[in-house]
Amino acid sequence: MSFSVKSEVNENVAVITITGALDSSTAPQLHEEVQKIIQLNPTELVLNVENLDFMASAGLRVIIFAKQKLGSAVKLFLVKPQEQVVETLRMTGLLFSVTIVDKYPE
Repeated sequence: MSFSVKSEVNENVAVITITGALDSSTAPQLHEEVQKIIQLNPTELVLNVENLDFMASAGLRVIIFAKQKLGSAVKLFLVKPQEQVVETLRMTGLLFSVTIVDKYPE
């Protein structure tokens, strides 16, 4: 599956849909979308990662960047992450900074 990233903002909720593999070659695309979203000051950031097959450390860095730039007041949701992605988040401690849901809004 090829990598793609799309974003939209509705009523201060930013949704970024990511598909494929998030690695060092594709992370800059996600980083660019996150930077656009940050400027809109959303109250929630939803990462739809249901079709994300793989996430390398470069992808983690983008999520950490988003969380730091948006601040603690902005909730960060991950929608239907693969078990491998959840395990990566758990090992790095980032799991405690995000809310994992089966769909948004729940």
